[in-house]
Amino acid sequence: MAQLKDGTTHQGAVTSMEPNDDTFVLHSESTKKGKIKPVHIVDVPGHPKLRPHLEELLPKSCCLVFVVDALDFMPHVRAAAEYLYELLTNKEVVRRKIPLLLTCNKMDKVTAHSSNFIKGQLEKELNKLRKSRSAISSADVSSEIYLGLEGEDLFNFTQCSNKITVAEVSALTGKVEQVEQFIREHVKQ
Repeated sequence: MAQLKDGTTHQGAVTSMEPNDDTFVLHSESTKKGKIKPVHIVDVPGHPKLRPHLEELLPKSCCLVFVVDALDFMPHVRAAAEYLYELLTNKEVVRRKIPLLLTCNKMDKVTAHSSNFIKGQLEKELNKLRKSRSAISSADVSSEIYLGLEGEDLFNFTQCSNKITVAEVSALTGKVEQVEQFIREHVKQ
């Protein structure tokens, strides 16, 4: 959030057990003339205990930015997919078609996985989750929103009712333009 607010970077990971929120003018717009509308951003860490906070925020959200670590992605692909599954099958997200930016961070590192690789691996994991969860909940399908298109064997993000966009960023080097553009696209002036 600091990068979006004032252009500063944090060295290393910043872990938190509480959502962090603030209202501000995006750093890239701070030198623009005229009236610039501030944005309200809430950063909800990915820890499972914090997910109820996100549930409370979704009715007021106009867009979602889902961040994955492109450097340390593979050990966490399952956890990321599970969280993403919860978001993409959330009744509020589906009903309001809340757009989501899948943000691959640390793309400045040579050993970072490509955004196409990350997207493909998440789609594979989401497909596995879709199959296992639909099999488990077959007795109570009415309460579960199906991820993707029924009848399709393989899941991909284009099947979602909300638009999913993929971005490559580096919070460390300040390359966050795609996040700023996504936010501004959905938070109108």
